[in-house]
Amino acid sequence: MENTGKLAGRTVFISGASRGIGKAIAIKCARDGANVVIAAKTAEPHPKLPGTIYTAAQEVEAAGGKCLPCVVDIRFEDQVQSAVEQAVQTFGGIDILVNNASAISLTGTLETPMKRYDLMNNINTRGTFMVSQKCLPHLKKSRKNPHILNISPPLNMQSHWFKGHVAYTMAKYGMSMCVLGMAEEFRDDGIGVNALWPRTTIGTAAIDVTGRGRGGSRTTDIMADAAYVMLTRDGRSYTGNIAIDEDVLREAGVRDFEKYSCVPGHDLYPDLFVDETMEELNKRPRVTSRGTAGTSKTSKL
Repeated sequence: MENTGKLAGRTVFISGASRGIGKAIAIKCARDGANVVIAAKTAEPHPKLPGTIYTAAQEVEAAGGKCLPCVVDIRFEDQVQSAVEQAVQTFGGIDILVNNASAISLTGTLETPMKRYDLMNNINTRGTFMVSQKCLPHLKKSRKNPHILNISPPLNMQSHWFKGHVAYTMAKYGMSMCVLGMAEEFRDDGIGVNALWPRTTIGTAAIDVTGRGRGGSRTTDIMADAAYVMLTRDGRSYTGNIAIDEDVLREAGVRDFEKYSCVPGHDLYPDLFVDETMEELNKRPRVTSRGTAGTSKTSKL
């Protein structure tokens, strides 16, 4: 997905963007010349995870954008408020918010310590709500097609998506419920509020939690490209959607999906909350000819 320049000069606030999907979206926006605020916890190198807010900022600026790295743990209101104020002081406002920060633990009810339950809910649901709350006064002032994009799943109320990891499902669904409410609440303000979720697992540190490895996953580029398409649509008419990355890109005319595979030719794993078997997923065309890119299955809340 080629850049169009539509985000040039706009300010994008991204939580959890020191690595993974958040960083990929930051770099994609930077290629348009956007101002990017990286709000994440990692200021010092992590023993097991790559990257810090400062190394991510270097990559954003190398891609053509301006970057403000902020040390933020989104569980704490004062840290979020400070980062938002710094963003406004530095760039004059906020035009886009990407709620990407998340915590995962795929553990059953009896195996989930309350400390882990609190972590997931405080980062995923509460953090998304709070960062949105702090950014919304500035998004309402924006005249540059304001958007909120949550990296969260379809609200699929099938019991098998709760069984085995009730706490995590509740926490992630809370992020999507923010879309359901805020899209309608801020419709008259022209703020597009949407969610994006991958059809397949994505090759980040989070997939390592599942023990599957990255061979059956796609790269973060597919999420960054899909997010870019969504953030450059008119927020007044495009709001209240929970979209799947591949569907967004097929609708936009992308035909080569093999380029997104971590290991080309490898069978892909469907992500959590996507009702598609591995067999069904791998029957989908990965490269299609012109005119047969397929249609979108983006869900409208």
